Amino acid sequence: QVQLVESGGGLVQAGDSLRLFCAASGLTFMTNTMGWFRQAPGKEREFVAAVSRYSGITSYVDSVKGRFTISMDNAKNTVYLQMNSLKPEDTAVYYCASAPTGADVREIARYNYWGQGTQVTVSS
Repeated sequence: QVQLVESGGGLVQAGDSLRLFCAASGLTFMTNTMGWFRQAPGKEREFVAAVSRYSGITSYVDSVKGRFTISMDNAKNTVYLQMNSLKPEDTAVYYCASAPTGADVREIARYNYWGQGTQVTVSS
């Protein structure tokens, strides 16, 4: 059973940085992709970024390209999301998720394990 625990969220001002952490346990060779999603109040959950555990290939939603960086330390089973130049529209609950496939990594349905989320609030 895969378990994912996020941390690192908080309240920051526009232009600040935050680093989110996702501690994973129970990962097996079948876990291919680790991703970050976010959900703002009144909106649907959306893809933010993903990384392949084996190739290191990353994918980002256009709105965070150049500002966010996803990475994974396989030895520590930890996924990171470095968020720079934060904007008020980045305010959301951020979720870590894992998927058994490397295809369609932007699709929520591809992910079968989810963390509880961590709140990120960016004030203007």
